[in-house]
Amino acid sequence: MSHPVVSTGPTTRQHAVRRGVPERLRALLLLSPALLVVGVFFVGGVVQAVLQSLGRQPFLGENDWSFDAYRATLADPAFRASLILTLRVVVVSTGLATVLGVAVALLVRRHARGPLTTLLQSTLAVPHLVGALCIGLLLSPSGFLSRLGAGVGAVDGQQDFPVLTNDAFGWGIIAEYTWKEAPFIAVVALASLTPHVRDLEGAARVLGAGRWRRFTSVTLPLIAPPVAAASVLVASFAAASYEVPRLLGQSFPATLPVVALQRYQDTDLLVRPQAMAVATIIAVSSLVLVAAYLSLVSRLSRRSL
Repeated sequence: MSHPVVSTGPTTRQHAVRRGVPERLRALLLLSPALLVVGVFFVGGVVQAVLQSLGRQPFLGENDWSFDAYRATLADPAFRASLILTLRVVVVSTGLATVLGVAVALLVRRHARGPLTTLLQSTLAVPHLVGALCIGLLLSPSGFLSRLGAGVGAVDGQQDFPVLTNDAFGWGIIAEYTWKEAPFIAVVALASLTPHVRDLEGAARVLGAGRWRRFTSVTLPLIAPPVAAASVLVASFAAASYEVPRLLGQSFPATLPVVALQRYQDTDLLVRPQAMAVATIIAVSSLVLVAAYLSLVSRLSRRSL
């Protein structure tokens, strides 16, 4: 004999309705501590940096709005050299990481998904600072590769080994970003290679499409959006990271984040607006990159409809 279900009391949602607190407001209240921290330390810091870059330094008696810091920064040949170096590092490292990441994802899917996937994911937890130290121990003039090359007779001595760290081109920085970010892009690409993608590849194979045609016409268009999003994150990080170029790059020209900190630490506080101008330029460049990606995705989605 079945017994009637007896309600023991109002549900959580009914309690919320009775108390007059909508669910969205309750969620906002639960997130308020984290939002408060972000608002105070991140948004507040960005606002302060922008104000100081515009000449607003009340503690020094500078209250006039001015673009002098931006004019001085853009006219500085050292800034232009740093900008070129930063763009080179960002473009080359992001491109290499994207190509290698997609290639590794396809290789893992084809051969051994389990062990290699675990290996890829394990590298994500390695801090960039540790990665920079490892790259230095590997590629520096006294590192492992130079000793190995001298030992096998590839070079006459360690001093003849090519300079790959603290170099003018930025090879050491590029190597660290590529090594660290390629697994991240590989994991994203691997997650986007769903059974649906495999089914479409099989249909294209039945219709006579070769391996390269299947990759360019089926696989690549389907994994391009998530891989592009991951590449934007990688590029934004490479443009704003400090520790890797500080350890593996030259003191001059240095990447823009290093230049910003150098000017920020200058004992002459009147240089502070220039440091904030460099930091603002980095932030705006990252926002422009993200906005360009979102605009491209929006246009492609409208065309697909």
